[in-house]
Amino acid sequence: MRQSVVLGVPCLAFVALACGGPTTNIDATTVPVPTAAPVLSVAAPVGPVKPKYPATAKQPQADTYGTVQVSDDYRWLEDWKDPTVKAWSDAESAFARTWLDGIPQRAAIHARVEALMTESTPRWGAVAARKGAFFALEDRPPNQHPSLVVFKRITDLTTERTLIDPGALDPTGSTAIGWFVPSPDGTRVAVSLSKGGGERGDVHVYDVATGKDGKDAVPQADGSGSGNCLAWKGDGSGFYYTHQAREADAPKDGDYQRIYFHKLGDPIEKDVLAVGKGGPSIAQWEMQLGQDGRTVLARMEYGDGGEFDQWILGPSGKWTQVATKADDVKLMDVGADGRLYLLSAKGAPRHRVLRTSLATPSLDKAEVVVPEGDGVIEEFLPRKSRIYVVEVVGGPSRVRSVPLVNGKAGAPVLLPTPPVAAVADLTPVGVDDALFGVVTYTDPPAWYTAAASGAVVKSALASTSPADFSNVTVAREECTSKDGTKVPLTVLRSKSVAVDGSAPALLTGYGGFGISMGPRFRPENLAWLEQGAVLAVANMRGGGELGEGWHTEGNLTKKQNVFDDFYACAQHLVDAKYTTPAHLAIEGGSNGGLLMGAELTQHPDAFKVVVSHVGIYDMLRVERDPNGRFNVTEYGSVTDPKQFDALYAYSPYHHVKDGVAYPAVLFMTGANDPRVAPYHSRKMTARLQAGTSSDAPILLRTSANTGHGIGSPLAARVEEKTDGLAFIFQQLGVTYAAK
Repeated sequence: MRQSVVLGVPCLAFVALACGGPTTNIDATTVPVPTAAPVLSVAAPVGPVKPKYPATAKQPQADTYGTVQVSDDYRWLEDWKDPTVKAWSDAESAFARTWLDGIPQRAAIHARVEALMTESTPRWGAVAARKGAFFALEDRPPNQHPSLVVFKRITDLTTERTLIDPGALDPTGSTAIGWFVPSPDGTRVAVSLSKGGGERGDVHVYDVATGKDGKDAVPQADGSGSGNCLAWKGDGSGFYYTHQAREADAPKDGDYQRIYFHKLGDPIEKDVLAVGKGGPSIAQWEMQLGQDGRTVLARMEYGDGGEFDQWILGPSGKWTQVATKADDVKLMDVGADGRLYLLSAKGAPRHRVLRTSLATPSLDKAEVVVPEGDGVIEEFLPRKSRIYVVEVVGGPSRVRSVPLVNGKAGAPVLLPTPPVAAVADLTPVGVDDALFGVVTYTDPPAWYTAAASGAVVKSALASTSPADFSNVTVAREECTSKDGTKVPLTVLRSKSVAVDGSAPALLTGYGGFGISMGPRFRPENLAWLEQGAVLAVANMRGGGELGEGWHTEGNLTKKQNVFDDFYACAQHLVDAKYTTPAHLAIEGGSNGGLLMGAELTQHPDAFKVVVSHVGIYDMLRVERDPNGRFNVTEYGSVTDPKQFDALYAYSPYHHVKDGVAYPAVLFMTGANDPRVAPYHSRKMTARLQAGTSSDAPILLRTSANTGHGIGSPLAARVEEKTDGLAFIFQQLGVTYAAK
């Protein structure tokens, strides 16, 4: 099963899918954000006087964890159904809006960001090939969401036509395509349509020739931002899909994901449970149809910790379990030779590719076809005469072709791609070729075809942008963390920027769930870099940049390593004379938002300003959230004494101290976030506003009609980026020079 990065499709600026798993849509009542609020003058306060924040009541409650009693003054802010909470949130949003709109430079920054984000040529993501046709999500600014397009050749887009335009379906801009999966013969396509930033969409089946919506529809099917939530049956008569359990044994909270089969033309009431009964309540299923066009490959993840059971559904019609989580198999696919290929991490933290019989799969008898190397194998694609592999090397990635001679692997051949690039989305084309996407920090995404001959050809699916990064240097550097671990990071700056400590700098990172922070092309980043600023991306432990060990050294009871690594990267920027703490901003989202909370509470004097998106801050309550229990495999549980000690030791909400001069903070959240409950941002804002002794603002910006970032309309993304940059420029004292 191939993991999809979906190059070019809009997502949260820091990571595509953070804190993943089956998502439960919270109360999605629209929250109006007032356009005016008398609580703040246009000019920022002068001197050490704290801003006059909206009043926030303290209503202490206590919990006992073992022998430890923990008090919580702002538990009441968790209840979104309480009108008092909504009124408080409205007041905070109005307060933030007045402050942000009062920044004199904001209009100029908005104009530049909007131009950079809306004047690009189309980007194509999630490209899929079927018999005689290609499908893709096309992001064509100024459209608010990507459309589903189909074309005959990737070398010629004159045959391209739009199959589904969300803007035409919903002129309000609140509907987005979550994912799509074409049928094996390419005559139909299943499409998930979600609303308001939600990630459970209604699956519709469209006729490719006519573009008409058929009668088949599955309401509120699960989604994770990829088409791995659905797999067609080989004969195209129906499809398998993930959904919350419908049977009587399903838990009352509505979770417990399973796989069902829908036969085209039948009402959903006739859909049959295929596999998943009796599995764990934190099960997350993904699947795809193998390259043989007959075998359905499925994997069940235990929460979000990267542990999987692997299953196949062969021509016999019976589901067979191939591997348990103890076997540490990450992905599977069927090769042209009719055998089963598996990506294994067992005894190989950087992964290796195994091969076994499809009819009688056996890991004990599996042979190694691609051994572990110096890069982390993240994707693989077995074809007729070779296996293509994508390998991550500390953050950036590369693609190699491994020839198969008489079934045996030969010496790998490195295929040409730009330096410091991200390679992703290996897609089969023809009999022996592969399609893959490439993007760098300074070059827009493009899709390439790799032929069996070794030739790599750029397709017509290549974007251009008004953002000219030709004056920007990209350097890979390394710093030393608290325990001596070497941590890689990437530093971007204009060639004219002096390395004398005077430049403003922005550091970002993620560090969790085994997700690698590879290069991403963000044209809006030029609005920062062209002002003589530095941008740095940290590749801390907790991610997958250096293999399984890199991940496990930054999760569960070792999560503090992530925060130490990030702080070391910040110190490196200062020691290397890129910037100073007074000119340093940090930004992160989701799990990266937790990172922001930990950094500002552990090192409040190391950063001048913090921008944190959809973050987790109360680590003692997060597993109670609808989606939080899926994160237990990554963060741990308060029911385990050692894990509780670790969680409590760094939980940002519980480490805000009264009388500390905290840096300026802008919290951003979406009212409809199904992955991270927005109350985390509310509680953290209230605690910081009460505790800080600084005059630096603590702001909470709640977007009424977005969620975790997936499916946000273009206009909302422009506004979010503008507010973040304007806030950073203001707090760092940088005068914005309009471009």
